[in-house]
Amino acid sequence: MARRLAQLAKIPVTELTGVGPKKADSLALMEIETVLDLVTHYPRRYLDRTQQATIRDLKVGDEAMVLATVKRVQSRRTRQRRALVEIDVFDGTSYLKCTFFNQPWRAKQLAVGREAIFFGKVELYKGRRQMTNPVVDLVGNKTGKIIPVYPQSEKAGLTSWDFEPLVNEALERAGEFADPLPEEWRDRLDVVDRSWAFRQIHMPDSMAAAQAARKRLVVDVLVRLQVPLVMRKRAVERESKGIRHVVDGELVERFHAALPFPLTGAQRRAIGEIGVDLAGPHPMHRLLQGDVGSGKTIVAVTTLLMAVQGGYQGALMAPTEVLAEQHELGVRDLVRDLSVPDSGAQATLSGDRPLNVALLTNRTTAKERERLQDGLADGSVDILIGTHALIEEAVMFKSLGAIVIDEQHRFGVEQRAALRGKGDDPDVLVMTATPIPRTAAMTVYGDLDVTVLDELPPGRTPVETRWVRGELESAEAFRRVEEEVAAGRQAYVVCPLVEESERVQAKSATEEFERLGGEVWPTLRLGLLHGQMPSKDKENVMTSFRNGDLDVLVATTVIEVGVDVPNATVMLVEDAVRFGIAQLHQLRGRVGRGAARSWCYLLGEATTPDAEERLKALERTTDGFELAEVDLDIRGEGTVLGTRQKGRSDLKLASLRRDREWVSRARQVAFDIVDSDPALRHHDVLADEVRLLIDDEDAEFLFKS
Repeated sequence: MARRLAQLAKIPVTELTGVGPKKADSLALMEIETVLDLVTHYPRRYLDRTQQATIRDLKVGDEAMVLATVKRVQSRRTRQRRALVEIDVFDGTSYLKCTFFNQPWRAKQLAVGREAIFFGKVELYKGRRQMTNPVVDLVGNKTGKIIPVYPQSEKAGLTSWDFEPLVNEALERAGEFADPLPEEWRDRLDVVDRSWAFRQIHMPDSMAAAQAARKRLVVDVLVRLQVPLVMRKRAVERESKGIRHVVDGELVERFHAALPFPLTGAQRRAIGEIGVDLAGPHPMHRLLQGDVGSGKTIVAVTTLLMAVQGGYQGALMAPTEVLAEQHELGVRDLVRDLSVPDSGAQATLSGDRPLNVALLTNRTTAKERERLQDGLADGSVDILIGTHALIEEAVMFKSLGAIVIDEQHRFGVEQRAALRGKGDDPDVLVMTATPIPRTAAMTVYGDLDVTVLDELPPGRTPVETRWVRGELESAEAFRRVEEEVAAGRQAYVVCPLVEESERVQAKSATEEFERLGGEVWPTLRLGLLHGQMPSKDKENVMTSFRNGDLDVLVATTVIEVGVDVPNATVMLVEDAVRFGIAQLHQLRGRVGRGAARSWCYLLGEATTPDAEERLKALERTTDGFELAEVDLDIRGEGTVLGTRQKGRSDLKLASLRRDREWVSRARQVAFDIVDSDPALRHHDVLADEVRLLIDDEDAEFLFKS
């Protein structure tokens, strides 16, 4: 009988020959505890003996892999007391020097006579070719043409060589593997049989066979990721009875007519998609992602007004008080001339009252809360904007019809569900200003429909970005601030820390605020803003900056999202290397919000190649979606999938970067299977594997009859 992955997940590695308690502990350090963990511990690359480089043919600048024998080992300390191990290796054609810094254990690991693979970049040092800190794989003296090189662990004391016999025995004893993919889809995708794939990825007959095996197992992984997301999407559509909103109402028309600028094509398209959802039979679950300044707020307000014009209420939840207050000011300003029908005490002679927007945060006083509760209960509060305070038990709506959740990755699954629970299956729009690559969005938010705002409103001037590396360039950046302030405009200076830390050499906001105010700009009006300040102080500083009473705001990343001061035209980011691409792009988005020319200066030397690539990318482009792809390439998918908040990440082999094409094809497979068999009753092998991937609560929801 064909073996299922769930069965292998129940067999401990101690069942295999030669795995006693000590080796089992070592394997556990690498998160390998079952036979399934072992057979999915895939080679990270292969040593193709037919393609192997010889030392004699190596050229300076090559990145190469050589198999060689250690001939000489020397270990010493440098003047800076760093451990230095130097070895000479020989492969029968020539010698190569390998130098290891801060790895004293290499002297013992690479004793004279030891054969190993050395992978690194060839440099020239004192007339000799060498590799510095090359990757070392101890594979033993293998005679096979293609050798799998496994991830190994110095801490666990396991080398690539230790895995091969264990994996071979596990595959031998497992026999045939049950296949979750219907034959029709195997043919359509042109993928090989699963049993063959497992054997060839670990013991390939050729590099082409290894690639075909990888392709098949990648498809399995991606289908396993997509199926539960599609099941959840379809289950919610089946089980929730949505509110059929009237979306072509007069309130939205008046709102759009009063805007001082026309909607962009992308905004019109997004509003159209949302309108179809709101008028439909199922509650909306849509992700709106748009670049900095693409006009998400207008789309969000339109969504809330579509609910309000039918007699429902809207809610907007933001992750921080600064952002909630900013939204409340912005929304109140946008809808200030709008009115809604009313027969109550506030009604005008025409039977209307002004549209009522309210704010609820942890700072709202008890008296204000009481008044707010009454307004929510009798329906006279039309739109409530706030932080996590919105999900407190005491907050009760008369009829909540639409919810917008901003920067939704900052909220947990339970918090989003708690807000939905305030109404009877309200429509939900989640927003993010951090563009996500399409493949990652399908994987992280695969249970949501996705709308993208990929167009900036007219009149937006692209921000000029400069990476500042030396004192001369730095002086220019500071001079720019003075020139802009003299012209009546404002600036931000962002620092990575709140207070000075001896451990981390980075500019702190409080220290920089004092230095700039005392030594650099003593005549300018400076303000300080960071997350550890009392809420009231934060609000006062933001209000002063908004009103133009401050020239320069020295802040931490508390201003990263949503802060909108069109008069600010310069952004200085100190120690820019300490921030990620998404954060720097968000910070840059705080300027260039008006029609005036704007600048963003990224200060600091790059300490790693990755940091250099990040800063160069920001200098090169202001397109957040392009930057998101760069970020995915630099940091890998682990950081992106970290926002999933639930379930295991199954991406041991698949890569959202290398396998972009297969993510969307796996999604097609998932829809095809789930739409014909919603609870996977006729796909029991696949159902079994999906259960392995998700938690019990999800399984109960997805597989209940």
